[in-house]
Amino acid sequence: MPSRAPLPEGGGTEVTVIGYGELVTNTNVLPVPSGTRRIETLDVVRGLAIVGTLGTNIWVFSHPWGLLGMLTSPVLPGESAAAASVQSTLMALTQGKFLALLCLTFGVGLAIQRASAERARRPWPGRYLVRAALLLLDGVVNYILIAEFDVLMGYAVTAAVVSFLLLTRPRAQRRMIVVFAALHVALISAIVLALAAVPGVEATGSPLSGSSPYATESFLGLAMFRVENAAIFRAEPVLITFLSLALFLAGAAVLRTGVFTTEGAALRRRLMIAGAVAAPVDLALALAGTSGGLLLERYVVAPVVALGILGLVCEICLRRGIDGWVARRLTEIGRVALSAYLLQNLLGGALFYGWGLGWGETLQAWRLPVTVTAFALITALVATSAHLWLRRFSTGPVEWLWRAAAGGRPAPKG
Repeated sequence: MPSRAPLPEGGGTEVTVIGYGELVTNTNVLPVPSGTRRIETLDVVRGLAIVGTLGTNIWVFSHPWGLLGMLTSPVLPGESAAAASVQSTLMALTQGKFLALLCLTFGVGLAIQRASAERARRPWPGRYLVRAALLLLDGVVNYILIAEFDVLMGYAVTAAVVSFLLLTRPRAQRRMIVVFAALHVALISAIVLALAAVPGVEATGSPLSGSSPYATESFLGLAMFRVENAAIFRAEPVLITFLSLALFLAGAAVLRTGVFTTEGAALRRRLMIAGAVAAPVDLALALAGTSGGLLLERYVVAPVVALGILGLVCEICLRRGIDGWVARRLTEIGRVALSAYLLQNLLGGALFYGWGLGWGETLQAWRLPVTVTAFALITALVATSAHLWLRRFSTGPVEWLWRAAAGGRPAPKG
């Protein structure tokens, strides 16, 4: 008899796992791990992506001028050469990679929901568009009230577009991945060439002067600041439109080709090789510190590294299982990913902004150790919150509201 399993991404619907673990739909066979109620490896990957985004964003929180400061002068004036080098290295380890990894997991979840809808003979995209609209609303709230570097708004729009693209045949989707990736690389390359043609563009940016709104404004004052500067703060989601489309479709493709199953060993090996080749190039571009190099690193090379991380994590989980302490914590974060993402951003603001403890302004002389400590503290708080919440509930609070608002069946306690 087929076993019934809840959907790994989103709620209120189920997938049917048949035989050794193939999800049968009308047009595709999507391999999923047999005998599991969720694709738990996907939860691990998603949890790692959430923690990794904090590793990138924590430097934005700790800069006295926030994202504006990071765009002009990531390393604060007066920092020692050793501290600047360590900061640049730590930033390089997360820059762009976990943004891309999160895109891939969104694509995987979207493909699973589409397959589940087909299996249940429900129209697609159908009510998923309501979920995408609610995700967009979540992103707007996160952007205005919490963090100007929100990714949810861009993901919501991309997910809505990709939900229609998933109606095409797998071969057409593979071609679209290539086309979107090529368009993205061409766009970034054109920007890099334009920067190289401008004399003096690599000169160190002048530190912003005056009082930083992140230090002086209230919670609502910062919200208005984000609204007033939306053109600047919302530029990245527009810039990476083609990349996001390619990565969402790539997530669906790697699910279809078995990256989470024992049958996908060859695919995982290819992904790991690609990531291993790209990693040193990524680090070299990041440490070079040029504007063009940073663009190529974050938006061209880092996504390849993300594919390698996906393959590596899946391989480790399949070989060693997910019963280890770290894997369990990442699984829990991955199960409440949306709630965890919003919580870690809120905690970052509470530690570094003027409406909170104000560490960004008062402790900038010790920025490096303070930032690392804050990352560890927030990660511990998010992991602990996820663990305690899931002891009583089966889904995160924001996920529960999201499902209920979309008309899905809320998950029961347990």
